[in-house]
Amino acid sequence: MSDLSTVVNAVAQVAAAAEPAANAAAQAVSFSPLGAGIAFGIAAGGAGVGIGLTAAAALSGMARQPEQGSALKGTMILGIAFIEGLALIAMVFALVVVFLK
Repeated sequence: MSDLSTVVNAVAQVAAAAEPAANAAAQAVSFSPLGAGIAFGIAAGGAGVGIGLTAAAALSGMARQPEQGSALKGTMILGIAFIEGLALIAMVFALVVVFLK
């Protein structure tokens, strides 16, 4: 009987030693939504700056050469679509990080 109690005590000690490691891993995973939110916030801010610079450059070009306004407008809209697409990709990555851990 003493051999059985020795084995049970050894298993309990191993389980107690493994418990802090499991808690540390759970705490590390709990910060993933915060990181995803920060990453998407930076991506959205970058997209906002990019769209603003694109619109400013297009308006400046239209002011200098009004006859090229329609061509600049089409190019500006295409550039804004690409910039917004990058922001949407960043949002999808952030959601994947949060929900698929």
